[in-house]
Amino acid sequence: MKIAISVDPEIPVPPIYYGGIERIVSMLVDEFVLAGHEVTLFANETSKSPALLKAYSGKNSKSSIDTFRNMHLLFREIYNGNYDLVHSFSRLAYLAFLLPTRIPKIMSYQRKPTVSQIIKAQKLAHKHSLIFTGCSDYISNQIKPYAPTSTIYNGFPQDKFTFTDHLGPQAPLVFLGRIEAIKGTHHAIDIALRSNKKLIIAGNISPEHQSYFNQRIAPFVDGVQIRYIGPVDDAKKEDLLNQALAFLMPIEWDEPFGIVMVEAMACGTPVIALPRGAVPEIIKHGITGFICDTIDHCIEKVFEVHSLNRAAIRNEAITRFSGKVIAQNYLDLYQKCINNKVPNNGTKCI
Repeated sequence: MKIAISVDPEIPVPPIYYGGIERIVSMLVDEFVLAGHEVTLFANETSKSPALLKAYSGKNSKSSIDTFRNMHLLFREIYNGNYDLVHSFSRLAYLAFLLPTRIPKIMSYQRKPTVSQIIKAQKLAHKHSLIFTGCSDYISNQIKPYAPTSTIYNGFPQDKFTFTDHLGPQAPLVFLGRIEAIKGTHHAIDIALRSNKKLIIAGNISPEHQSYFNQRIAPFVDGVQIRYIGPVDDAKKEDLLNQALAFLMPIEWDEPFGIVMVEAMACGTPVIALPRGAVPEIIKHGITGFICDTIDHCIEKVFEVHSLNRAAIRNEAITRFSGKVIAQNYLDLYQKCINNKVPNNGTKCI
């Protein structure tokens, strides 16, 4: 197949630090090219990929002029390129010029969708040419009343996450993610202090959340029991998750997927999480981690993680979320789109 894939222009593929969507796209491109498909990637000019890179001239998704430039680039290249399919992980607006054309188009949502835009796109699209995917049932179920939709989970490149079965006696809890209230960093500290465990916090702090860090996180960071190490690259992230007693996900928002959960599981590390968004779809309670109703419940489960089989956690992650599995799910969907055999009510691809 000749496949075009687009992301937003701000973050390169793969990302150095933060960039969940770009990390997923990098994994998919690697798998598609390895399988012999011809892939063109529309992305930030600093991207490093085995795909043919078409670099955006517009750098800012919030700029109308930049968005128009990038829309035009995508349309021009697709219109003249004899592609089998276009797969967008970028803004739905980037497909605007292509909507009336016959070429199969997939729009993948990694965050909460805007229903009004989906309805409008459906009206403008050539009949049966546009379908959607969500990264979880939590996301897909918000789209399905309005458009053909499939669930395809996110995943991880298997060779980048190694398994460790033997932990040291001082193995820490780990929190890894954006440092902001909805991600529950303060809850992770509470869990660590009340369970008398060490905690390593990793992640970026955006300017709008600096006051949250200063007021609710920094006072507890003592460099001994509670450590903050800043943003981490993929190698450091793998090392952190590999050596963790458990990964903490005490979120205060409806998580669309939570890639870091499956990355932790890929290392054999159990996840302790609150049941928001897609969490109940990802974690198998009592097998790959614990889904807890309260912070007190999370603290209880810290003392039970030793009962979980880390090899079984790793195997579950590979079976459900490895890059090869997720890439094949997309390729199967691509073929259905090309053959016009996607059911109107969508499909569950994993």
